[in-house]
Parts: sequence; structure tokens; C-alpha cells
Amino acid sequence: MQKLLFSLALIVTGLVVGYLWQQGAKRKGLRQEAAIPATRKLLQKIGLLFFMPVSFVAAVWVVSFADIRVAFLPIIGASSLLLGGLFGIAIATFMRKDGAQKGVLFCCGSFTNIGSIGALVAFVFLGEMGFALVALYKMLEEIIYYTIGFPIARYYSGVKNEASFLKRVKEISRDPFVCAAFSAFIFGLTLNLFGIPRPSFFETLNSFFVPCGTFILLVSIGLGMRFSSVGNYLVEGLMISLVKFVAIPLIAVSTAFALGFGNINEGLPLKVVLIASSMPVAFTALVAASIYDLDLDLANSCWLITTGSLVVVLPWISYLLTLI
Repeated sequence: MQKLLFSLALIVTGLVVGYLWQQGAKRKGLRQEAAIPATRKLLQKIGLLFFMPVSFVAAVWVVSFADIRVAFLPIIGASSLLLGGLFGIAIATFMRKDGAQKGVLFCCGSFTNIGSIGALVAFVFLGEMGFALVALYKMLEEIIYYTIGFPIARYYSGVKNEASFLKRVKEISRDPFVCAAFSAFIFGLTLNLFGIPRPSFFETLNSFFVPCGTFILLVSIGLGMRFSSVGNYLVEGLMISLVKFVAIPLIAVSTAFALGFGNINEGLPLKVVLIASSMPVAFTALVAASIYDLDLDLANSCWLITTGSLVVVLPWISYLLTLI
């Protein structure tokens, strides 16, 4: 119960602080409001380029990769993202949405908050070992987003995509956030495989860095929250919630179970798949909707509804973890 309350409290507090910061800036005038995007980017850089890389290195350094089956984690993660997008398109087709809304529902079905909320939940409930396996689960996440997700969003916007696949891959390789995540994992894995002992203080360091890094990222997300149009898209938000919290976790966990993840390290990889595949819409979906002039209100509503659903989803995940 303490772990559950801590996770919920940190998530809610981070989002609320960010939202109140946003509202305060708006009341102070256009100059303060105009500074919000720069503030969000600064907080994201602090979280993703400092706190999270250090945390991933420290965690991957000591996790066990003795069982080769854990190599399937990034494949399950990537497949879940793609399948979620297909479910999003299916919902859009069923509801007879136009191209702009179809692109949004693809993004909302696919893009998932694994890195901040998922990593935090895994750390709180499963410790450093679970946190490290989340890094493995999400290894292909950015590649999926930028080589498949964003081009599909652009396609539904009606804008011709002139960039080749190789060009998009090259752009990804230069992205500082992607480079930081991959470098942290590879560095931690290298230390692990060479058997270099990890200094004991890293455990204490991670107990501070993971919640702090997550909190900073959640504040940055709160800075972009908007509640104005949620009531207009309740049905769409609930449909995406079914994809995020029922369909994808059921398929991902069943696949992991079939691969024997329940027999590895007391079911730790299976628990990680349950958590990582049950997370809400990522804020990246709003970024794609904004960049390509899709239905931003729909994207914002799906993000808010699924994120708010964590109040119900996290207790359910907590219960399911006791069964594994």
C-alpha cells in the first residue's frame, strides 16, 4: 500500500505542480506565458540527460542477464507500441473519424509513457532490477516513434513525407535524448558484463535519482496540460483506455508468459512487461499532433483521460503483481 500511495502521490504532485506553474505564468502576462515552452524543454533536458541516464547506468550495472530469454523484452515492447497504433486506427475507422483524428488515435494508441511513469512504477514496486529491465523493454521505443509513428501521423495530416527511412534513422542517431538513453544502457551493460563491482552508494543514489528525475519530467508535462476539451472526447478517451489498459497488456503479458518469463528471477521480467505495457498515452502524442496540425484537443483529451485512469489502474497492477 505504501508503494502504491507513493507512486500515485508523486505522479499527481508532479502534474499538479506543473499545471499550477503554467496557470501562474499565464496570469503574470504574455511574457511569462511565452516562456513556458522553454521551461518545459529545460526540465526535460535535466530529467532525460542527467537524472535518468545515471539511474539507468546504476540499475543495468547490477541486473542479471543470465537468461537469454530477456532479449525478447525489447521485441515485446516494440510490438506492443505498433499493435497499440493499429488498435488506434481500428477505433478511428469504427468511429468514422477523419484523417486528422485518425492520425491522433494512432499516436495515442501507440505512444506510451514508459520512460517516466512506467519506470517510476517499476522502480517503486520492483526495485532497481525491475527499473533496469524497463530500460531494456523500451530500447526500441524512440526508433518506433520517429521512424514509424511520426511519419504515419504526418501521412494522416496530408503532408507529403519527403524524408527517406535512412534519413530519419540518421536524425534519430543525432537526437541527444536518444543518444543519452542508449549510451546509458550500453555503458551499464558493459560494466555488468565485465563483472566490475558497483559501489554500494549507487543504491542510495538511485533511490533519490529515480523519483527526482520522474518528478521533474512530470512537472514538465503538467506545464502543457489543458482541460478545456476533455468532455468532448470522453468516448474516444475511454476507447483508448481499453487499448492501453486491457488489450495491449493482455497480449503482451500472454506473450511474455508463453516465453517463460514467469520462470525467470521469480517472474521479474513478466512483472516488468505487465507494468510497462499498462501505461497511459505519452505526451509525445501531443507533440506529434501539434507538429502535424492534427486534432490537438483529441490528443490532449486521450492523454488526460488515460493518465487520470492511473488512480484505478495502479491498484489493479499492484494486485496482479502479487499473483505472479
